[in-house]
Amino acid sequence: MDNNHKEQAASLQVNLKPEVASGMYANIVLINHSQSEFVVDFAQTLPGLPKPDVVSRVILSPDNAKRLLAALEENIHTYEREHGQIGIDSPASRVLGPFGPNKGEA
Repeated sequence: MDNNHKEQAASLQVNLKPEVASGMYANIVLINHSQSEFVVDFAQTLPGLPKPDVVSRVILSPDNAKRLLAALEENIHTYEREHGQIGIDSPASRVLGPFGPNKGEA
């Protein structure tokens, strides 16, 4: 991000509504795209539940999706510099649910 964009981002003021401020827990992210947009669904899955519930959907233009990717990369780099490497078992773990291939029991 160049200095002009960093200054704009640093001075951006947003309104955070109380019902949004606590956030939503998501342990699965589903991403689809068309020529004109990326659709990012954040979902929760728990052992014993038949299918994940989408808790939030974000629709981005392709250029904003790429900006999000760059911002995540920058923040992950900063996190790992401060707290150590984030371990991911293998590339296949990106597509599995957080509880593995077996059905969990609640």
